[in-house]
Amino acid sequence: MLQPKRPKFRKQFRGVVKGARIKGSKINFGDYGLKTLDSGWITARQIEAARKAIVGHVKRGGQMWIRVFPDKPVSARPAETRMGKGKGAVEYWVAPVNAGKILFELGDLPDDLSREALRLASHKLSLKTKIVSRSEQF
Repeated sequence: MLQPKRPKFRKQFRGVVKGARIKGSKINFGDYGLKTLDSGWITARQIEAARKAIVGHVKRGGQMWIRVFPDKPVSARPAETRMGKGKGAVEYWVAPVNAGKILFELGDLPDDLSREALRLASHKLSLKTKIVSRSEQF
Protein backbone atom coordinates (compact mmCIF):
# COMPACT_ATOMS: atom_id res chain seq x y z
CA MET A 1 0.00 0.00 0.00
CA LEU A 2 1.05 3.58 -0.55
CA GLN A 3 2.68 5.55 2.26
CA PRO A 4 5.66 7.89 2.55
CA LYS A 5 9.06 6.31 3.11
CA ARG A 6 10.38 8.84 5.63
CA PRO A 7 7.84 11.40 6.87
CA LYS A 8 9.25 14.53 8.48
CA PHE A 9 6.74 14.30 11.33
CA ARG A 10 5.08 11.11 12.59
CA LYS A 11 1.72 12.61 13.50
CA GLN A 12 -0.34 15.49 12.10
CA PHE A 13 -3.42 17.48 12.98
CA ARG A 14 -6.59 16.51 11.17
CA GLY A 15 -7.12 19.79 9.33
CA VAL A 16 -10.13 20.84 7.25
CA VAL A 17 -10.60 19.92 3.60
CA LYS A 18 -13.01 22.33 1.93
CA GLY A 19 -13.40 24.31 -1.26
CA ALA A 20 -12.85 23.45 -4.90
CA ARG A 21 -9.59 22.45 -6.51
CA ILE A 22 -7.93 24.60 -9.16
CA LYS A 23 -4.57 22.87 -9.38
CA GLY A 24 -4.84 19.24 -10.48
CA SER A 25 -8.33 19.59 -11.91
CA LYS A 26 -7.44 19.06 -15.58
CA ILE A 27 -6.43 15.89 -17.42
CA ASN A 28 -2.70 16.17 -18.15
CA PHE A 29 -1.53 12.69 -19.14
CA GLY A 30 -4.30 10.42 -20.43
CA ASP A 31 -7.58 10.66 -22.31
CA TYR A 32 -10.05 9.88 -19.49
CA GLY A 33 -9.99 10.72 -15.80
CA LEU A 34 -11.87 10.16 -12.57
CA LYS A 35 -12.71 13.52 -10.96
CA THR A 36 -14.01 14.04 -7.41
CA LEU A 37 -17.17 16.01 -6.75
CA ASP A 38 -16.74 16.09 -2.94
CA SER A 39 -13.97 17.11 -0.57
CA GLY A 40 -12.63 14.66 1.98
CA TRP A 41 -10.09 11.94 2.67
CA ILE A 42 -9.26 8.96 0.49
CA THR A 43 -7.39 6.19 2.30
CA ALA A 44 -4.45 4.26 0.93
CA ARG A 45 -6.61 1.12 0.93
CA GLN A 46 -9.25 2.79 -1.24
CA ILE A 47 -6.62 4.00 -3.71
CA GLU A 48 -5.14 0.49 -3.94
CA ALA A 49 -8.58 -1.12 -4.36
CA ALA A 50 -9.46 1.32 -7.16
CA ARG A 51 -6.10 0.70 -8.83
CA LYS A 52 -6.64 -3.06 -8.72
CA ALA A 53 -10.14 -2.65 -10.17
CA ILE A 54 -8.78 -0.64 -13.09
CA VAL A 55 -5.84 -2.97 -13.75
CA GLY A 56 -8.07 -6.04 -13.54
CA HIS A 57 -10.52 -4.64 -16.06
CA VAL A 58 -8.11 -3.31 -18.69
CA LYS A 59 -5.97 -6.49 -18.55
CA ARG A 60 -2.51 -4.94 -19.03
CA GLY A 61 -3.65 -2.61 -21.79
CA GLY A 62 -3.14 1.14 -22.06
CA GLN A 63 -1.56 3.39 -19.48
CA MET A 64 -2.69 4.50 -16.03
CA TRP A 65 -1.65 7.45 -13.87
CA ILE A 66 -2.45 7.80 -10.16
CA ARG A 67 -2.64 11.51 -9.35
CA VAL A 68 -3.07 11.27 -5.55
CA PHE A 69 -0.71 10.07 -2.83
CA PRO A 70 -1.65 9.35 0.80
CA ASP A 71 0.82 11.48 2.74
CA LYS A 72 -1.26 12.35 5.81
CA PRO A 73 -1.08 10.02 8.85
CA VAL A 74 -4.27 9.34 10.82
CA SER A 75 -3.79 8.22 14.39
CA ALA A 76 -6.27 6.44 16.64
CA ARG A 77 -6.36 5.33 20.25
CA PRO A 78 -6.93 1.64 20.97
CA ALA A 79 -10.50 0.60 21.74
CA GLU A 80 -11.67 0.77 25.35
CA THR A 81 -8.78 2.85 26.68
CA ARG A 82 -9.16 5.76 29.03
CA MET A 83 -8.73 9.36 27.95
CA GLY A 84 -5.34 10.99 28.17
CA LYS A 85 -1.86 9.48 27.90
CA GLY A 86 -1.09 11.21 24.61
CA LYS A 87 -2.01 10.81 20.98
CA GLY A 88 -2.54 7.33 19.54
CA ALA A 89 -0.32 5.48 17.09
CA VAL A 90 -0.63 5.97 13.33
CA GLU A 91 -3.37 3.64 12.05
CA TYR A 92 -3.50 4.45 8.32
CA TRP A 93 -2.59 7.04 5.71
CA VAL A 94 -4.95 9.29 3.76
CA ALA A 95 -4.83 11.71 0.85
CA PRO A 96 -6.80 14.92 1.52
CA VAL A 97 -8.75 15.65 -1.67
CA ASN A 98 -10.64 18.79 -2.67
CA ALA A 99 -13.60 18.80 -5.03
CA GLY A 100 -12.49 18.83 -8.66
CA LYS A 101 -9.25 16.86 -8.22
CA ILE A 102 -8.40 14.24 -10.85
CA LEU A 103 -7.61 10.96 -9.06
CA PHE A 104 -6.85 8.53 -11.90
CA GLU A 105 -6.13 8.94 -15.60
CA LEU A 106 -6.28 6.38 -18.38
CA GLY A 107 -4.79 6.59 -21.85
CA ASP A 108 -4.28 4.50 -25.01
CA LEU A 109 -7.54 2.57 -24.46
CA PRO A 110 -10.91 2.42 -26.27
CA ASP A 111 -13.65 4.73 -25.01
CA ASP A 112 -15.98 2.08 -23.56
CA LEU A 113 -13.16 0.16 -21.85
CA SER A 114 -11.82 3.31 -20.18
CA ARG A 115 -15.22 4.43 -18.94
CA GLU A 116 -16.09 0.99 -17.55
CA ALA A 117 -12.74 0.67 -15.75
CA LEU A 118 -13.15 4.09 -14.14
CA ARG A 119 -16.75 3.27 -13.21
CA LEU A 120 -15.57 0.16 -11.39
CA ALA A 121 -12.86 2.17 -9.63
CA SER A 122 -15.37 4.82 -8.52
CA HIS A 123 -17.30 2.19 -6.54
CA LYS A 124 -14.20 1.59 -4.40
CA LEU A 125 -13.95 5.23 -3.28
CA SER A 126 -15.83 6.96 -0.48
CA LEU A 127 -16.32 10.25 -2.36
CA LYS A 128 -18.67 11.09 -5.22
CA THR A 129 -16.84 11.07 -8.55
CA LYS A 130 -17.51 11.55 -12.24
CA ILE A 131 -15.74 10.36 -15.36
CA VAL A 132 -14.35 13.13 -17.56
CA SER A 133 -12.58 13.02 -20.90
CA ARG A 134 -9.91 15.27 -22.33
CA SER A 135 -12.23 16.43 -25.13
CA GLU A 136 -15.03 17.59 -22.81
CA GLN A 137 -12.91 19.44 -20.23
CA PHE A 138 -12.61 22.66 -22.25
